[in-house]
Amino acid sequence: MADSSTEARVTEVADGIYQLHTPVGTGKAGFSFNQYLLVDDAPLLFHTGSRRLFPSVRAAIARVMPVERLRYVAFSHCESDECGAMNELLDAAPQAVPVCGRIAAMVDADMFDRAPRALEEGEVLELGERRVRWLDAPHLPHGWECGYLFEESTATLLCGDLFTQPGADHPALTRDDILAPSEAMRRSMDYYAHGRDAPQLLEKLAATSPRMVACMHGRAYEGDGAALLRELARALARTA
Repeated sequence: MADSSTEARVTEVADGIYQLHTPVGTGKAGFSFNQYLLVDDAPLLFHTGSRRLFPSVRAAIARVMPVERLRYVAFSHCESDECGAMNELLDAAPQAVPVCGRIAAMVDADMFDRAPRALEEGEVLELGERRVRWLDAPHLPHGWECGYLFEESTATLLCGDLFTQPGADHPALTRDDILAPSEAMRRSMDYYAHGRDAPQLLEKLAATSPRMVACMHGRAYEGDGAALLRELARALARTA
């Protein structure tokens, strides 16, 4: 896991959406961790980073806006890089609350110092000028409580561990293929649950027609996100 002294790079990848990117290691051992900060009347951070990353994540947020302005800290599913620094962020932002799906609110809430805002499938959270919609995605790629947020004005899908790419030295955003490197990583260390509903869930995500697929590990993808998600569904079917 990254050392707390690692500095996060901050890049605006869409209007008012900032990627906080922390590289870890080099070469074949390299990896990266991203969080996404949505700036609005009620700012939202998607994923916290691990507790050890908290100092650099906090410093990265502060380069965009005061950390105290955060109102929502959302996460896809319960792992250390998704929500490990939740309580540190809640302490730094007194008005902030965790945001997650109904299942996560049921099974993970006792971990957090404030009760989470639990979102139903398809429920919209108003941030001000922008809206984010919760999409349940159990076991995709893993975690019973897994789900994603779709930001409507920029058509950005905050896609958690989907399309995880190895390596540490990544640009923030690309139009190049991210499926091939992410599939190579999946084949080498299969972290997918291979749930029976994966094809239907991927089609549900594709139906949002995302113009940006905001990955938590590696580059975010700008382009035809629906086609990318459907190609992932075909790749999973070939290896089922």
